[in-house]
Amino acid sequence: MLEPSNNNELPAIPAKRYFTIGEVSELCAVKPHVLRYWEQEFTELSPVKRRGNRRYYQRHEVLMIRQIRSLLYDQGYTIGGARSHLTSDDAKGDSIRSRQLIHQLVGELEDILDLLK
Repeated sequence: MLEPSNNNELPAIPAKRYFTIGEVSELCAVKPHVLRYWEQEFTELSPVKRRGNRRYYQRHEVLMIRQIRSLLYDQGYTIGGARSHLTSDDAKGDSIRSRQLIHQLVGELEDILDLLK
């Protein structure tokens, strides 16, 4: 998803459920107006909007913003190129994640079965 070298220069993502736009801006080293623009360009980014149109991002959206930042700033993609790269990666990533989840569930079920014996 994100290159390990790029991951080192950005701060660690705290264990929280929601992040404000200011927090995401600091975590991803991107200004808030850029984040608002990326919401228009990348349909996958859709933070929860609460009272007063305040945006609250979830962890997976912060990770996606970091990936978008890497594609645009580090790898030199255009907005359109990054968008198509993300959609092609999503299809591949979903099947990989599904397989990993299935293997994890099978392992947990086997552990439960061992406990029951």
